[in-house]
Parts: sequence; structure tokens; C-alpha cells
Amino acid sequence: MTLKKILTATTALTMAATGAYAESHGNMANEMTLVSWGGAYQTSQQKAYLEPYLEMHPDVSAVWDESSAEAVAKLRAMSETGNVTWDLVDVTAASAIRLCDEGLAMEIDPDEDLAAAPDGTSAEDDFGDLMVSDCFIPQIVYSTTFGYRTDMVPEGAEPPSEICDVFDLETYPGKRALEKRPINNMEWALLCDGVAKDDVYDVLETEEGQDQALAKLGTIKDQVVWWNAGADTPQLLADGEVFMGSTYNGRLFSAIEEQDQPIAMMWDAQVFDLDGWVVPADLPEDRKARVMDFLKFATDTQRLADQAKYISYGPARQSSAPLVGKHADLGIDMAPHMPTDPANAQNTFLYNYEFWADYRDDIDAKFQAWLTQ
Repeated sequence: MTLKKILTATTALTMAATGAYAESHGNMANEMTLVSWGGAYQTSQQKAYLEPYLEMHPDVSAVWDESSAEAVAKLRAMSETGNVTWDLVDVTAASAIRLCDEGLAMEIDPDEDLAAAPDGTSAEDDFGDLMVSDCFIPQIVYSTTFGYRTDMVPEGAEPPSEICDVFDLETYPGKRALEKRPINNMEWALLCDGVAKDDVYDVLETEEGQDQALAKLGTIKDQVVWWNAGADTPQLLADGEVFMGSTYNGRLFSAIEEQDQPIAMMWDAQVFDLDGWVVPADLPEDRKARVMDFLKFATDTQRLADQAKYISYGPARQSSAPLVGKHADLGIDMAPHMPTDPANAQNTFLYNYEFWADYRDDIDAKFQAWLTQ
């Protein structure tokens, strides 16, 4: 059977299964509120699976809420008031673990709730180790990494290529953009203060290790512009306000390839992370039925491969990877722009979901206090 026929058959089976789900769960709501991050990533979601789904269901409407950065706090508040207005929420893996542990997200049975791969491989096996929580449906593998202005590299210096160049103000003077939170910054600081990669989280769970990381960050603190939104660093780079800065690799791809900015990627010690969906707990049955119908469609093999047409994030399904093709508008091959491409992944740092689920609140409070000093 050809791949096209397999995909067609799988889509038919998926639609039949979701129709059966709806029938067994009563009427489905005709409105959805989806929560994401805005920017190029949300656009990729809109193009890859929301627009096709709405075309299949013309009576359904959907709105976006760009509040994913505050998802944990807002879902807590909604739960306390008994008024959950969100239907599907895009979060990082660490946030999904916290929401699941607190009973704020619904547990998912991947083989019951999600579509199988085109060759019949179960969803659980197709997603594999990326299903890091019972409540989490991964969509993409992305990385937080650095971009720099190619026209601001000092004369006679090689372009920055290693993570510790971020801390080298002598060779590479100029402002840096760093996210206004401890995650990633603390790990990079310890790596560049001599801590072995395998020991970073053992060190970071101690008070002394946290102080060590903050001390290293303190060596560049007066040259840092702190960012809150993923769009901040690309804009700061485009405006020439910083020489280098961290952000999501998809944001940098957009600035470099789509906007033709004088920016280059620095992949060293890029931090791999996962992003995906959680369904808020205790949704009314009609809303739950609708969102589960959409979720099964939006996370199937073809839809996750389609998302890579619009942004350089690797699809979370193994079966999607061979289907990644060219950019929808630029016509360039997308595989070399993925963080998981072998040429880009020679030295990666793996984000520890469990560590940050356990330590996030305490270390974040310490980090925010340090910022004011």
C-alpha cells in the first residue's frame, strides 16, 4: 500500500473513531478556546491543524488565548473559582507535569484518545519517551539557543560558536538578551563555571550550586537585557540593541530565513525541550468531547509533519519525521533547520523535567530576588 493510501486510510479511521467518541459522549460543543504562545509557533498551529479542522467542521469556531506563559497560575485560579474557560492548553513538559500532579489536567490514554501511526504503530509507541506525563500530549521538540548579529562580531574575532562565549565580554562585548527566569540560564552558567554536564542538576539542587550559578550570571548581569516573551530577542537583535541573545530556535529561524535579518544561530549547548497539549480537568462533557475530537486530529502523524512546514521545530511523533518537507512559503528544506538535525545537535543539553517540576517555585523566587539586588 502506498504512503498516500495509508494516510488516507488512517485519516478515515481517525474520523470514524472520533465520531464514535462524540456519539458515545453526547453532543459536542461548537466553540473552543485554545491557549498558546502567540507568534510564529501559534501561526504554525493555526495553519497545520486548526484551519483544516475548522474546514472539516464549519459549525465550529475557535479562539486563541496567548497566555501559555502563565498557564499554571491561571489554571490554578480557574480551578479555585470553578470557572475553567480554557478547553486546550499548550504548555512545556515541565508545566504539564506540575498541572498533572496538582490534578489540574486530565489524564490521557494515548492508545484510546490519540490516533495510531499510518503503519498501525500505537500512539504510545510512536511518541515513545517523549510522553513524559500521563496528562501530556507532545507536539514538538524545540530548543532554546542563541542568535547573534553577524555584523556586530568584533573585527578580527571568530563568530561566537560556544555557549561560554556568552560570558566572554572581553572577546564579545555588547549586550546579551536572557530570559527573565532561572531555567536554562542557571544550567548554562554552571556549564561555563566548570561543572560537568552530567553533574549540573546535582549541583543545582543545592543552595551552594544555586549561588554558584547566580554568581556566574552576575559576571554579565550589567550587560543583560531580560526578556519575557519569545518575540523579544529577535526584535532586540533586529534593532541592534543586543549582540547576542537566547530564544526559541523557531523564533530565530523566522528572523533569519523569513525576515532576512543579519542574524546567525549558535547551536552549542542548545537546551532541548518539549511542548504539547494538556486538557484542563473537569471540563463539561460537551466541551470535553469537542476538544478530544480536535486533539485526536491535531496530533496525528500528518498534522505534526505539516506543522514543520511553517516552523523549525521537530515533530514529536517518530512517524512524522520522514514526512517533513519544504517550508510552505520559502520552499527550503526544513530538516537542516531542525534542532534535532545531526549537524545542529553535536552538543546538546537535555532539560530535566522532573527537576524543574520539583524545584521551579523555590529557585524562581531566589532568582527573582537576585534580579533586584
